Amino acid sequence: MVERKEYLDRLIQWKDEQVIKVVTGIRRCGKSTLLLQYQEWLKANGIPDEQIVSVNFEELEYEELQDYRKLYTYLKERLCAGKRTYIFLDEIQKVPSFEKVVDSLYIKPNVDIYITGSNAYLLSGDLATLLTGRYVEIKMLPLSFKEFLEITGMDQERGLAEYMRVGGLPYIAVMDRTQEKVETYLEGIYNTVIVKDIEDRQARKESDPDKRKITDILLLKTIAKYLSSVAGNPVSVRSITNFLTSNGRKISPNTVSNYVEALTESFIFYPAERFDIVGKQLLKANRKLYIVDLGLRNYILPRTQYDLGFSLENIVYFELLRRGYHVMIGKVGNTEVDFVAEKRGAYSYFQVTADMTAKETFDRELKPLTNIRDNYEKIVLTEDRFTIGNYNGIQVKNLSDWLLGKE
Repeated sequence: MVERKEYLDRLIQWKDEQVIKVVTGIRRCGKSTLLLQYQEWLKANGIPDEQIVSVNFEELEYEELQDYRKLYTYLKERLCAGKRTYIFLDEIQKVPSFEKVVDSLYIKPNVDIYITGSNAYLLSGDLATLLTGRYVEIKMLPLSFKEFLEITGMDQERGLAEYMRVGGLPYIAVMDRTQEKVETYLEGIYNTVIVKDIEDRQARKESDPDKRKITDILLLKTIAKYLSSVAGNPVSVRSITNFLTSNGRKISPNTVSNYVEALTESFIFYPAERFDIVGKQLLKANRKLYIVDLGLRNYILPRTQYDLGFSLENIVYFELLRRGYHVMIGKVGNTEVDFVAEKRGAYSYFQVTADMTAKETFDRELKPLTNIRDNYEKIVLTEDRFTIGNYNGIQVKNLSDWLLGKE
């Protein structure tokens, strides 16, 4: 069992607070394991078994509790009078109208509720309306590079190459990582996300007439493959529609938009909006989409060439998310900054490149940062160690060291 200490500590920090704890993230990123580890922590810290009620809706024995009325009765009967009851509901999106159960339990005294879900639609619609200001979301991601090294015991250089090859889903780090086994495991996760989680999403959207159903799984996989191939590049609904049309598939932009939304809601792709650095405002056109796991990308795409630069950029994007930043793509004049990372009103600017030793690359990477006139930190992350230093306030750091917090 892979311990995700950072996330476990966050649950511990929120223990007994009068908010619903919602853990979200792609399948197999460790949500169920996290809940089990937290339950073990509760027991080790004096909470008896009868005060802990746990239901995993992936398990067949709880299938009949997917009726929200039966679920509510089941949970209500297990509340401990005069004592706090800790309730864990894993993959709760499988229960239509589950928000009624959660809301009813929330208003009862001495109830501490923890739920997980593999689709962002969990926190939209009725649930968001009912629970506004009454929940905290813990967004779980696959293993960071630092976690991957700690689990595998690999050295920094070899570990980075392996991390980019197989990705950071927790079981990948502990399994025998032959190419065949890795691909088989990733295939199972990908197909489960595409089919099962989309089905869960459909069930929740049945009452929403504005949302069209995802009925064409082949089309969904085609769009996912296209997004994987252009990940880290500006993309729009129109550009995706044009690509599909040019390949003989007539389709409306509205349908494309709905399918892309399904892929982001199931946490396969994460969006980064474009941001005008001078005007400090978001721009509407051409956001970028990053894929949650490089192992999944390697599975989805036929391997025609090795794009080291993108892989490093993708890793940095998710590391910034892990560190609590709101991450955007920067625009300053006619140049682009790879990432604008904002936290509590302060900004950091990042460029990412595999190697800066060629003068033209060095000049190209520094130019957008030199065009920024404010005094927030400006950083270039590179895998080469020859150009590390401070250049008129622009810090050049080794990317692997930065990922490990060594810089």
